[in-house]
Amino acid sequence: MPKKSIETVLKEHTDELMAMPGVVGTAQSLCGGKPCIKIYVSDMTAELQQKLPKTLEGYAVDVEVTGEFRALPKR
Repeated sequence: MPKKSIETVLKEHTDELMAMPGVVGTAQSLCGGKPCIKIYVSDMTAELQQKLPKTLEGYAVDVEVTGEFRALPKR
């Protein structure tokens, strides 16, 4: 059972995760009905797959390939 809240774990690890080339976002989510950490990547490379954690401080990690995120122009 995790000792810290998922919000705290996500806050503590987001900068480190976002520094990895290919990581475009992080979020909290549900995996199988339990809280988990979602990592969004632009493309899954073998190198990135080896670097990404399977768990973070007791929370499962789910990786989703999304492509690049881009801000929409103001209307």
